[in-house]
Amino acid sequence: MTDFSKVFQTMIEQSQEMARAMNPALEQFRFPDFGALMPTMPKEAMEMSFGNTFNPGGLDAKTRLFVTLAALVAQGAQFEQQITLTVRHALEAGASAQEIAEVIGQMSVFGGVPAMTKAMHLAQAVIAGTEEGK
Repeated sequence: MTDFSKVFQTMIEQSQEMARAMNPALEQFRFPDFGALMPTMPKEAMEMSFGNTFNPGGLDAKTRLFVTLAALVAQGAQFEQQITLTVRHALEAGASAQEIAEVIGQMSVFGGVPAMTKAMHLAQAVIAGTEEGK
């Protein structure tokens, strides 16, 4: 175990102990599956929520989702559920598999090749699942 792993493990244990002290029920709490929590929104709903309502003439939903995907990958692709959800939403907003791959590939410069590779695998699984559903 690396020094970082030891520090991280200690932090987790301390957090669990603090949660137990505050409320014993929190010890059993697990984060929900984001995909089940928020299914893919229709493109029109995304445009209303992410673009046209608050900033008419600004970025469209697809572009905003590309920016979100890029940020998630640049952070090291550590947020798997958020990446898969963003890819699903980007597809719904009209993004092609090629465009999604280009966004992820561009982020290899900022997040590193391992992050890009992980994000590509996640995106491929979403795209493959989407193609099977058609």
